[in-house]
Amino acid sequence: MEKKICVIGLGYIGLPTASLLASRGYDVHGVDVRQDVVDLLNKGEIHIVEPGLDILVRSAIQSKKLKASAQVKSADIFIIAVPTPFRENHQADLSYVEAASKSVAPFVKDGNLVILESTSPVGTTEKIKNWIESTNPQLNTVHYAHCPERVIPGHVLKELIENDRIIGGVDEESTKQAALFYQTFVEGKVLTTGARTAEMCKLVENSFRDVNIAFANELSVICDELKINVWELIQLANHHPRVNILQPGPGVGGHCIAVDPWFIVEAAPTKAKLIATARQVNDAKPYWVIEQVKQQAAHYKMPVIACLGLSFKANIDDLRESPAVEIIKELQALELGKIIAVEPNVQSIAGINLVDLNTALETADIILVLVDHKEFKQINKKQLQGKKIIDTRGIFHAKD
Repeated sequence: MEKKICVIGLGYIGLPTASLLASRGYDVHGVDVRQDVVDLLNKGEIHIVEPGLDILVRSAIQSKKLKASAQVKSADIFIIAVPTPFRENHQADLSYVEAASKSVAPFVKDGNLVILESTSPVGTTEKIKNWIESTNPQLNTVHYAHCPERVIPGHVLKELIENDRIIGGVDEESTKQAALFYQTFVEGKVLTTGARTAEMCKLVENSFRDVNIAFANELSVICDELKINVWELIQLANHHPRVNILQPGPGVGGHCIAVDPWFIVEAAPTKAKLIATARQVNDAKPYWVIEQVKQQAAHYKMPVIACLGLSFKANIDDLRESPAVEIIKELQALELGKIIAVEPNVQSIAGINLVDLNTALETADIILVLVDHKEFKQINKKQLQGKKIIDTRGIFHAKD
């Protein structure tokens, strides 16, 4: 008999995971606290943008292998895929993980497997064990493991299958049971370790990225002061066989790179000096961009400022921790002029005046490129004549 799976959290990771498992023949019960999301999914429709996900969800719902609900049900395997944001003091907010753990606790039975996929501070999987077993004290042999997601928006369905996965249980049997489960649908390597190392591994992967992005962002600020084209500089430097500088931008966004390094800093504040500094560099970049806009706006009386892109990276609709959104809201508060925005992947955003690309290009005095969406890369340079351009993504330089 195929094992039943309950996935808690039907967002950017939970929904693709749930629908993929349903396509592999598992009976999947998806849980989300948002009733509107539940209702939409049960009609075979989706609330997020991810290539191929709409087809997979529709098929899973129609086959009745996937059902969505606001209520947890009994299962053999529970997968927790809820947000783990941080509070204003950069300390991890585990309230969603705790609430999810306590919601499944009454339904967990001995022999079940509980998997945390949410990126979390070291020790969170052990906390889940304590939360569940303090809520349901009769439990004796439940298996607990952490398997951090390693996917990139826009390629989630492909990478859920093809990427190597790290599996870390609170004990050897938990690691074994979780590894056996992931081997049923993952084509990449399934690498095993302990829960704490698995938790730290995901944090380290994203911190590595953050530190390298910080180098590029700091370099862009230095080059601006020295009147050097940073895009050309990086292109030339990367011809060295052992140099691979990343591309600068308006900051760092998303729920991973902009958040996870703080979990390491919180755990070892006096030791994580480089990681903390990288976070500070990347968090400061949006304000540097705002200063560039202020300087250009000073040449006009109430200029039209068109901001191109709001998502945290190109060609997706994900606005989580997006520096572009932060920049636009700050520009609105400064009242430097009329602020309009273009975001091809989102229909509306509360408090932001969205327009189509042609309108923005026709009416703008200042064009601020915040995201390198494919639509923006196709802009004819003739449409930019006579306008002030602030290009934080280097898309116009790339055409030279």
